[in-house]
Amino acid sequence: MKKVISTDLAPKAIGPYSQGIMVGDLVFVSGQIPVNPQTGEIVTGEDTITLQTHQSLKNIKSILESQGLGFENVLKTTVFITSMDDFAKVNSVYAEYFKEPYPARSCVQIGKLPKGALVEIEVIAHK
Repeated sequence: MKKVISTDLAPKAIGPYSQGIMVGDLVFVSGQIPVNPQTGEIVTGEDTITLQTHQSLKNIKSILESQGLGFENVLKTTVFITSMDDFAKVNSVYAEYFKEPYPARSCVQIGKLPKGALVEIEVIAHK
């Protein structure tokens, strides 16, 4: 049986999907773009890709923590970026949140993300 995961500490879904779903001991967190949950706006600034990667991971952290989980519970991540030129900066931020043993990961460049975001990250975790 699946359980819907929802927290006010992460952005509300901007479409017909849940922030996350739990089935048994697995937690599937929907892709998180860098929306500040307090303002509903995409974060931007001097080093936008770095700020956006941090915000996407903070949103994931909030969803995981709502289920008593952390980044150490993550089995698999998928990172979507709009430019492979940002790969090194995304990796640098990613390494601040994930420690060895690292989860399995895919990283792909895509044409466009919702709200003009530069990065989106989704995870699968184990409770």
